[in-house]
Amino acid sequence: MSEAFAHVPEPNNVPSPAYLAHIVLYTKQRATMTDWYCKVLGAQVMGDSEGISFLTFDDEHHRVAIIERDGIGDKVPDTVGLAHFAYSYSSLTDLVTVFERLNDFDIAPYRQINHGPTTSLYYRDPDGNAVELQTDNFESIAALNEWFATGAFDREPIGVEIDMKEVAAKLHAGVPESELKKPLQT
Repeated sequence: MSEAFAHVPEPNNVPSPAYLAHIVLYTKQRATMTDWYCKVLGAQVMGDSEGISFLTFDDEHHRVAIIERDGIGDKVPDTVGLAHFAYSYSSLTDLVTVFERLNDFDIAPYRQINHGPTTSLYYRDPDGNAVELQTDNFESIAALNEWFATGAFDREPIGVEIDMKEVAAKLHAGVPESELKKPLQT
């Protein structure tokens, strides 16, 4: 039985992965997809051979693999499967920097939202896969759980649409991140 409100549970004794190592995407347009992920994630190609590109944005050997091969069918929209995958940034400043850099490439989010726990931007890659770029809105799990205890997340689990251009302008004007990341009420 779950608690009466959303919360981050206490850790258990079950071994868990140290981190998510990588994602692998099939495509019919490897060069276009590789270019897009390099731009969006600031990634670099660490390996490229017949039909496969390996990309990384940190010290992991690869974080994204993009495979093009014969016999791949077209993506079927609105079917069972992965809804999106998310990458988290250390600060709202970093997320705003990425947002502004991507705007320079004419890569715009299709959704901008303050979920409560995160401030998130949603993009679609050239194949239509949804990619979330986010930053945490709370400095600690204790602070997040305190907010969850208000029931705000249970009343509005999706969050509130935001305008990242306005958030960026306020950040550049000196408004503290802590003010800009506060969960919004509907």
